[in-house]
Amino acid sequence: MNSFHRVENISFSDDSISLIIDGEMHTFKLKDISMKLLNAPNDKKLLFDISPSGYGIHWPLLDEDLSIDGLLGIKHSKPDNKKVS
Repeated sequence: MNSFHRVENISFSDDSISLIIDGEMHTFKLKDISMKLLNAPNDKKLLFDISPSGYGIHWPLLDEDLSIDGLLGIKHSKPDNKKVS
């Protein structure tokens, strides 16, 4: 399995989420990334799973997922499938 990111130390304040991604601390306003997380009670916010590859975070009680690439603003383009003759 390929590793995308190392995600650690997820914590919440009233209106933001902080986490370490690949050794660097990041903080995001919940209103900008997830209204479900913003409005969720703390006990449900604190129950999450980080994918083994570090691709994303899943909150099973909220049915919410965040991709780490999405948080970081990393965009992926479709591969160019043009055949060379």
